Amino acid sequence: MNRIIECVPNFSEGNDMNIIKLITNEIESVEGVKLLNVDPGKATNRTVVTFVGAPEVVVQAAFLAIKKASELIDMSKHKGEHPRMGATDVCPLIPISGISMEETAEFAKILGTRVGKELNLAVYLYEAAQVNQERNNLSIIRNGEYEGFFKKIKLPEWKPDFGPAEHSVKSGSTVIGARDFLVAYNINLNTTSTRRANSIAFDVREAGRVKREGNSVTGKIINDEKGNPVVIPGSLKSVKAIGWFIEEYGIAQISMNLTNINVTPVHIAFDEVCKKALERGIRVTGSELVGLVPLKSMLDAGKYFLEKQKRSIGISEKELIKIAVKSLGLDELAPFKPEERIIEYLLKDESKSRLIKMNLVEFADETASESPAPGGGSISAYVGSLGVSLGTMVANLSSHKPGWDDKWKEFSVWAEKGQYYKNELLKLVDEDTNAFNKIMTAFGMPKSTDEEKKKRTAAIQEATKYATEIPLRVMQLSYESMEIIKAMTEIGNPNSVTDAGVGALCARAAVIGAYLNVKINASGLSDKSYAADIIAKGKQIEEKAQALENEILKIVNSKI
Repeated sequence: MNRIIECVPNFSEGNDMNIIKLITNEIESVEGVKLLNVDPGKATNRTVVTFVGAPEVVVQAAFLAIKKASELIDMSKHKGEHPRMGATDVCPLIPISGISMEETAEFAKILGTRVGKELNLAVYLYEAAQVNQERNNLSIIRNGEYEGFFKKIKLPEWKPDFGPAEHSVKSGSTVIGARDFLVAYNINLNTTSTRRANSIAFDVREAGRVKREGNSVTGKIINDEKGNPVVIPGSLKSVKAIGWFIEEYGIAQISMNLTNINVTPVHIAFDEVCKKALERGIRVTGSELVGLVPLKSMLDAGKYFLEKQKRSIGISEKELIKIAVKSLGLDELAPFKPEERIIEYLLKDESKSRLIKMNLVEFADETASESPAPGGGSISAYVGSLGVSLGTMVANLSSHKPGWDDKWKEFSVWAEKGQYYKNELLKLVDEDTNAFNKIMTAFGMPKSTDEEKKKRTAAIQEATKYATEIPLRVMQLSYESMEIIKAMTEIGNPNSVTDAGVGALCARAAVIGAYLNVKINASGLSDKSYAADIIAKGKQIEEKAQALENEILKIVNSKI
């Protein structure tokens, strides 16, 4: 697996787009780096930039961006709602794939060393890159902000990890580290009061608030027997939060960092703030995500709100995201564009899903053209996806049939399974064609020398093996999906039983069609033992699919 890390530097400029563009130009100048998102905030006067790539090129791009920010941003003139201490306030590296947190932390140290040495800026490490547990928390490091750091940096315990023990008047100091994926999330309130927003933030954030006598704001702090302040913890784990007023929007917000979305996901944070705000006579009107969000966060949110309505969660990815956006009010302040805000969508290679991006007419035209692909394998996968889609439709119709309210959960489970099979088969529509193209590429390899011939033969065999395994996967998925189709003929809405029957016909056709491709591709394999084994597996699936189709059609005909 390729090593990929994400970098999310926060620059202390959110109004001058020319400055921001000059900084991001430095990032994009590095080959192998992909700029995913640029999210400026006027009130915070801060821009969150997100880019990904291999560790070495990401470090180079981050260094160039920090360098350019130090040249263009004058911190002595900076004003903004968000806490900050430098032109590049914070620069975290985040492991995405093929790399551990420990390895990512080492790259953070490499970056910190360069910034300190070559740019002569004070650098502090945080989170996984910082071994000193007393100074690995970003908010603790940043406490005092730009204005207070001139004195703070002179304290022995606050000597920088890299660079001089001098806080630059123009560029400030910066924090570099390695951390898990963090979601920056703001929740909008129908109040202009920062104090009330802060009260809600203290209610929910993990750190909570200090306990006081009488008045919770001005009362005397209560200490324990050791003289330490007694803390009332907040209701949400792995959450940092503060309240602020955003002049740009004319409202107060709860600004949150969700540091572990497996512990506290976005939808739980939203609902808890709604609850605490209502207790204080305040309403939540919507929310906004800063930067990017994982796809799972949006899908989980959509499912969460559907289940609260006792609705089926077995709907398309697009619809789940739409439910999440509307339920969280993510489009209150500005349009929410999933293709620009969900990290997996930005990383997706669209060239590998060309066919399923076509409309029905385009797909039919492409199939009917003189091009040999898409061929029978891709069509089999698509027919299989249509078959299970029909079964899934019956499950969703049944889940909210009048009088069947007590059964919605059961049908929701079936529909969710159906969505899985549909999505997997749709992926194989393009993958079967990609597999065919790999064979063509292998045949096009040079064959002038014995060594070239050897490599070409090996490549052809490897590509042919892959092209045999893809239709076998289509067979397996299409056959397994028939379990859903059968269940819907037995317990689903009787008015849609013929829809499930057509689904069974499609699934069986997909199995038989894909098996033809398994056999013809296996015939080109030099490993005859492997070829015989995969053909035997396919034959077994074909026989079971035909038998199951007969069972399903008997049920359908008995109910017509």
